[in-house]
Amino acid sequence: MDTLIDVAGLNARKASGQRTVVLDVRWALGDPEGRSHYLQEHIPGAVYVDLPTQLADSADPVRGRHPLPSQPRFQDAARSWGICDGDVVVAYDDAGNTSAARLWWMLRDAGVRTVYLLDGGLVAWRAAGLPLEGGPVEPDTGDVTLASGGMAVTDADGAADWAAGGVLLDARAGERYRGEVEPVDPRAGHIPGAVSAPTTGNLDDDGRFLPPAELRRRFARLGVDATTPTAVYCGSGVTASHEIAALEIAGFSAALFPGSFSQWCNDASRHVITGADPGA
Repeated sequence: MDTLIDVAGLNARKASGQRTVVLDVRWALGDPEGRSHYLQEHIPGAVYVDLPTQLADSADPVRGRHPLPSQPRFQDAARSWGICDGDVVVAYDDAGNTSAARLWWMLRDAGVRTVYLLDGGLVAWRAAGLPLEGGPVEPDTGDVTLASGGMAVTDADGAADWAAGGVLLDARAGERYRGEVEPVDPRAGHIPGAVSAPTTGNLDDDGRFLPPAELRRRFARLGVDATTPTAVYCGSGVTASHEIAALEIAGFSAALFPGSFSQWCNDASRHVITGADPGA
C-alpha cells in the first residue's frame, strides 16, 4: 500500500479531473495561525483541516494533549471536508508532513485505504512552480462511512512493558527525550526503555521523506526489524504518526501510543527517565 504521492502525481490527477480530496493540515506547536496561513495561500481546491479541533478532543491530563476524537465526531469532520466513500485523499502541510501525518493515520485507522501524504508538502508544490490560491474552500458535504481499528495502537500499560519484548521509539526532538527542555508537558524526560528517534531524521533537507532503503537503515540502527514489535510515541500523538508513516515506507509496521508522553507524564505513578540512555 502506497503512503506517498509526489507533486507530479497530484498535479496529474488534478489536471485530468480525477476526483481527489486535497486537505491542508497546517499546524505547528506554538503556532495557532494555521488557518490564517491557509487563507493566504494553499493548493487550489484544498480544504483546511483544523488539527486541534477536528483531529483531537480537548486536552485532558488523563488522555493527553491531543486525544483522538470519537469515531462519529471524526466521521462528521471527514464529511465536512467533502470525503465520499472510495475517494482518493491527499493530505499535506508546510512542515514535512509532521502534522498532516496525523490525518493520514486517522483516516487509515478509520478504514480509508486510498489516503496519501503529499511528499514535500506545500514546499514541494511551490518549488515546482505550480499555482496557489487564497481564501476558503467550502466543499459539498461528503458521505464517507468511517470505522475504527484499522491501525495498531497501544496504551500506557502497553508502553510501560513494550521495551521488554520490542522497540519503543520516541519521535520527539532529542533534547526533549533527554529531558534538557520541556516546553509544554509537566515533566521532562522519556518513557523508560524508549529509544530516541526524532521525526526530523525521517526527512531530507527539502522536507521529503528519505528513500525507503535509507529509512530501513535508519530504523535498523534503532533496533527495528520485521520480527520485532515496534511502537511509537511523541508528545501528544501527532509526530508519532509521521514516524509510523516513515516506518511503513521502510517496510515496517508499528503501533501508536495515542496519549504519548503528555498522557504518561501526567500520571504520577509513571516513572520518567532523563538523559540519553533508554533506561529500564
